Amino acid sequence: MTASELNQTLGLPGIAEIVEGESSLPKIRVTTTAATAEIYIHGAQVTSWIPAHSSEVFFLSKQSHWQEGKAIRGGIPICYPWFRSKADDPTAPSHGVVRTTAWQIESISQQADIVVISLIITSNDATRKFWPYDFNLKHRITIGSELKLELITRNTGPRSFKIEEALHTYFRVGDVEKASVSGLDGTVYLDNVHNNTENTQHGDLAMSGPTDNAYIDTHSTLSVADPVLKRKLITEKTNSATTITWNPWQQGAASLSDLGDEEWREMICVEASNILSSAVDVAPAAEHIFAATLRVASL
Repeated sequence: MTASELNQTLGLPGIAEIVEGESSLPKIRVTTTAATAEIYIHGAQVTSWIPAHSSEVFFLSKQSHWQEGKAIRGGIPICYPWFRSKADDPTAPSHGVVRTTAWQIESISQQADIVVISLIITSNDATRKFWPYDFNLKHRITIGSELKLELITRNTGPRSFKIEEALHTYFRVGDVEKASVSGLDGTVYLDNVHNNTENTQHGDLAMSGPTDNAYIDTHSTLSVADPVLKRKLITEKTNSATTITWNPWQQGAASLSDLGDEEWREMICVEASNILSSAVDVAPAAEHIFAATLRVASL
């Protein structure tokens, strides 16, 4: 269906309207007294959230690809049901099978200044090509003065399966070299920049070069302190046992066609996740819910 047809069927006039976005990809544009937001049907991906009395929370690359089969660089891509490369299949798409295809809008509802959007994707021939299981995945997005993101997995097949999952959040910062991440002190992490060397975080994380860390066995609330934009970006995790932090830095950005050479300075990824040893087993007919709630506070 076109954006116009979807809007006639599911949109809420003046509140949550389905319009054409970049490259005519449909997006849901939310406008309330509490916040504005944009969610692309492609990848069920939040690309913008601006709470009242704040500025844009998410980074979005000016060079992002806007096409089927390509990930949107920025906002909150969904990594599922594996993270990074698939261990047993180098031909499989990086970060899984759901972030580069269109989902379906299940519902859009409003209560006062809160808007709740549910998007779904189910197993099909394209997903089974790389992952031979039957599933239903819902992304329920609650938009208001807080932003709550829930990934709800239901195993609809006869076999148990194991999933990795991540909300690959690109936070917008004034200068990544001046920002810091708290909530990880004392946590063991694997440094993917240096062959997954095991280390322990001491104090806050301050990035000074390429960073790709997987923090293990951590459920703590996370906070990005941004002295340039004078705010804290807070992530409260639910049923999330790992956290990813990432920035490709100058050398990594130069190798990415969908990231400007200097854009790395404006972003920091801090991601609720369940990966590696914290991958989740989902039995037949079982349901698993994984969530993150984001807030903005003054610094």
